[in-house]
Amino acid sequence: MDQFILAIDQGTTSSRAILFSSTGKAVKSCQQEFIQHYPQSGWVEHDPEEIWSTTLATCRAVIKESGLAASKISAIGITNQRETTLLWDRRSGKALHKAIVWQDRRTTQICENLKSDGKESFIQNKTGLLLDPYFSASKLAWLLDNVPNARVLAEQGHLAFGTVDSFLLWRLTEGQSHYTDATNASRTMLFNIHDMQWDHELLTLFNIPESLLLEVKNSADNFGVSAVSLFGEEIPITALIGDQQAALVGQGCFQPGMAKSTYGTGCFLMLNTGNKPLHSTNQLLSTVAYQVKGETTYALEGSVFIAGAVVQWLRDSLKLIDSAEETETIAEKRGIVEDVYVVPAFTGLGAPHWDPDARAAILGMSRGTGADEIVTASLQSVAFQTKDLLDAMAKDGAQLSTVLRVDGGMANNRWFVQFLSDLLGVEVDIPESVESTALGAAFMAGLGAGVYQSLTEIAALSQGAQRYHPQMDENKRQGLYTGWLAALARVKS
Repeated sequence: MDQFILAIDQGTTSSRAILFSSTGKAVKSCQQEFIQHYPQSGWVEHDPEEIWSTTLATCRAVIKESGLAASKISAIGITNQRETTLLWDRRSGKALHKAIVWQDRRTTQICENLKSDGKESFIQNKTGLLLDPYFSASKLAWLLDNVPNARVLAEQGHLAFGTVDSFLLWRLTEGQSHYTDATNASRTMLFNIHDMQWDHELLTLFNIPESLLLEVKNSADNFGVSAVSLFGEEIPITALIGDQQAALVGQGCFQPGMAKSTYGTGCFLMLNTGNKPLHSTNQLLSTVAYQVKGETTYALEGSVFIAGAVVQWLRDSLKLIDSAEETETIAEKRGIVEDVYVVPAFTGLGAPHWDPDARAAILGMSRGTGADEIVTASLQSVAFQTKDLLDAMAKDGAQLSTVLRVDGGMANNRWFVQFLSDLLGVEVDIPESVESTALGAAFMAGLGAGVYQSLTEIAALSQGAQRYHPQMDENKRQGLYTGWLAALARVKS
């Protein structure tokens, strides 16, 4: 008898709920976008109440439209935008400030000061992370030091810290559960990925009171139950997992060397490195891929800040397109652009460059450059950034097994995926459903609820639907990439 799992996918620009059958098929889905707040240059915030209201509304809509009673849903799994930082009052559940989003760069100076103090290698050795505003620790320190009375309330034990997963869990359980999982904890820069514990030295370094913290569990675990008032029945919550790790699970990348690249707001390339973290000397991140039954699997990750967001820019700011789907038609008509490069460093450059002060540019334009060239070059920029990541992973000694598995919104663009395969010189697989992130949360929740007995069982459900083969000759590939590297050099700070 088929069982059903509700996946909550709370992302950077929208909240989604997808109901999956135990065979991994999406039965019903609902999505709501929410407002992005940019109070200053380089600052990005979300309203926590809007995160919650859109999450709750999509969950209720999916349950109602599916015609299923909540009692027929075996489990809830939550996957989330990582690093985004919230601070709320334990007594009321209300956030003290808007959520500071992972893209936010306001804490650049905090990180620069720590670098000047020689703390970067100390932090990387413990956390696998680079000292950058991207991660939660400096954001939390900023909230404590800049929100009136926050530090006093924290010292009194009245405040709770969390990333989006734990904030949603708190709300779903009406304050009964204050947990996170190992994947989300590993992105805070306060968690030691070797002993899998919150690190007292890091808490001291960032001046974070321990009373704010939460218990870290497996990615598939018992996280409590949803309140009856929300869906009419209690539903077990059996998985929390960061969005990129969820996509790795959804793509069935359970063996060392298997890798996926997700194209959402940003681009996130994650490669399974097995049961030991791989120390990067090429500015990549060592992180927790997932933790099941106390056994930790690690990954090497490269994060690009702007991928799908460059298409939003083309649509919303430049008004060159009315919808993301138009970019495929335009690129097919125009063909590969060899002389114009878009470097979408709107909030700096992520891995492997980590240049928070770099800014976006269009280079190589002539009088003949038009909208089609800019649109196509924008798509190409995402593939170039992916190659930056794969090249850095190879230098670190991590070898891609045979095929790159891709998902996310841009994986629907056939022209982009073919160009990606051509530029990388590797085969690229697209799954039957590009919603790998939500599917990974559902798989983990099913594992936590006993719907599945093992990762091997889950891997059998992760089937690729289409494979792209590289067709570009090596000289053209190298020529295009050399031009990209020259463009990058022009925008770096």
